[in-house]
Order: sequence, then structure tokens, then C-alpha cells
Amino acid sequence: MATSRLEINFIRLLSRCESIASEKRGETEWRLEKYVGALEEMLVALKKSVSKPNPEMLTDYTRKVDFLKGLIEAEKLSSPTEKALANQLLAPGRTPTISSERMPATKTVHVQSKARCTGEMRAELFATVSSSAGVSETELRNRSRSVPADERQSGAELDAMLQHHHDLQEKLAEEMLSLARNLKNNTLAAQNIIKQDNQTLSQSMRQADVNFEKLRTESERLEQHAKKSVNWFFWLMLILVSFTFISMILFIRLFPRLR
Repeated sequence: MATSRLEINFIRLLSRCESIASEKRGETEWRLEKYVGALEEMLVALKKSVSKPNPEMLTDYTRKVDFLKGLIEAEKLSSPTEKALANQLLAPGRTPTISSERMPATKTVHVQSKARCTGEMRAELFATVSSSAGVSETELRNRSRSVPADERQSGAELDAMLQHHHDLQEKLAEEMLSLARNLKNNTLAAQNIIKQDNQTLSQSMRQADVNFEKLRTESERLEQHAKKSVNWFFWLMLILVSFTFISMILFIRLFPRLR
């Protein structure tokens, strides 16, 4: 099927959005969010179009638009940990948007975004450790030159920082595992509910079939009974009329008319 004009414009705008997302953007950058909003409207129109692409392509288009929306929402979060968790939950596209790409641009953007979040988490950890120590970098250097015990203290602080970083990573992994476990449990619960509903519906249909058969049988019996009642009434009336006629003839024969 030939590519429609709407799909060509959609692909061009999608490629532009992916290009902007791969660049380093400032806080005043507004184009990406506006472009993604326009992409959503074009995607809705593309799904309703007569010459729409195949379902697999539509699914990939939807996946890429959802990825860009999730990326924008993740960048609005204040905590680097929350950003990292939100980035882990994003799903980039599976196929390149344009033929010149060797791999999907959204995958590249996803890798870059995760790297930025990791860098922000590392910077936050260093800032936290420095502020908790309560001394400046210059003071630490002076102490490290003068007193060997301070060097051991700095090493201990570095170990504490690394341990804190490791604990944060483990916490993030536990949260992701908990989310995945909850999603699995909810999916299994939904499957069980649907299975029970299907069983209940099947039983109701079988019971309805049984009731229909019983109703048809009773209707046939009632019809036969009504026919029998009509037949008996017909024969009874015929006998009564015949008896009346014979009685009248006998009465006329036995009692002739007076002259």
C-alpha cells in the first residue's frame, strides 16, 4: 500500500522530535512538548484514515509517541532517582523511523537519557556526601596533606558514599521488582476473574439451552393437550347434536300432529 501524505508528514515530525530529544535541551525548550502534542493528533487521524498503515506499524508509531511523552514527563520530575525509575519504565520503538537510521533513534535517546539520569544521581550523591561532611574540598586537601588520619577519614567517606550509591541502586532495583511483581499479580488476578466470568457465562448459556429445551417440550405437550381437548369437545358436541336430532324424530313419530 502506498504511503499517504498524512503518514509522510507524521514520519517527518516524528523524526524531528527524535532529533530534538537526542540533543541537550534547556529548561526553556518548548518545541518538543508542542511537537509531541501535534504527533498525538496526527496519530489519531492516521488511525482513522482510510489509507492507514498496517497494525504493526501503527503499534510501533504509538510506542514511539508514548516513549516521547514519557520522556518529557520524566524530565519534569525533580528527583534524579525518580527520573531514573521513570526512564527504566520507558519502552522505545523497535524499528527505525527513516531508512537512513541503522537503529531506532528512540533507543539511542533512551540510552542517552539513562546516562544523564545516572550522572545526575552520581552528582547528587557526591553533593550529599560533601554537605554531610560539613567541610570544603580545600579543607579536605589541607587536612590530607597535614594529617594522615584525615586521609583515612576521606577514604571512609568515599566508601560511605559508594555504599550509599549501592544502597540506592538496590532500592531502585527492589522498587522495580516490586512494581513488576504487582503488575504480574494484577495480571494474574485479572486473568482469574475473566476465567471465572467465562465459566459463569458458559454455565448460564448451558442452563439457558436446557431451559429452552424444557420450554419447547412443555409447549409441544400443551399444544397436543389443547388439540386433544378440542377433539373431545368436538365429538361431544357432535354426539349431543345427533342425540337431539334423533330424539326430535322419535318425538315426531310418537306424537303425530293433531288434525
